[in-house]
Amino acid sequence: MKNNSLLAIIFDADGTLLNSMYLWYELGGRYLRSINIEPERGLADMLAPLSLEESCVYLKDRYALEQSLGDIRDGIVRIIQDFYIDEVGLKVGVRDFLESMSRKNIPMVIATSGDRTLLNAALERNGIARYFEAVFTCSELNTTKREPTIYLACAEFLKLDPGNIAVFEDSLFALETAKAAGFITFGVEDDSNINDRENIIAVADFYTDFL
Repeated sequence: MKNNSLLAIIFDADGTLLNSMYLWYELGGRYLRSINIEPERGLADMLAPLSLEESCVYLKDRYALEQSLGDIRDGIVRIIQDFYIDEVGLKVGVRDFLESMSRKNIPMVIATSGDRTLLNAALERNGIARYFEAVFTCSELNTTKREPTIYLACAEFLKLDPGNIAVFEDSLFALETAKAAGFITFGVEDDSNINDRENIIAVADFYTDFL
């Protein structure tokens, strides 16, 4: 990549800007502790491949919970909300990197699979909302990152060709999508993607931990 070819950046949020992926690993255990039940060892690994609804069913059956499935789901959602509003921090090096890009007048936007309201709360609390010109969400565009829709919407907003825009992602499948759509791709190191590290390095144009 030539230095003058990068004109804008699209950032993923969870696992890229925000040090948030560990929450999803701990979520079932956090919920059980919130109702004074100690989770079994290995619970996180059991829940990892399950959807939220499937996880609720597992927790109710495994721990014979008196709460309804709806109550369990609501309790888990509250934990997620509290995490983004009160707890989640930035990945190491993110703040300095954003400041550096801002000083170079490189426009930056966010493309996320997460919730806009919770993301905005996390960005504001961590003092980095001012760096981004826009936030795009998969839910609002009725898409996923297995399709290029969200990245192309960002490119249209930025009024640039994909070849002049870098996409920073920690997810292998998202990087594959962005790469196929013609974007410059940066794989971002995160504890949650360690098993995909070699494949991410092979797919992405660059690999970074922001340090």
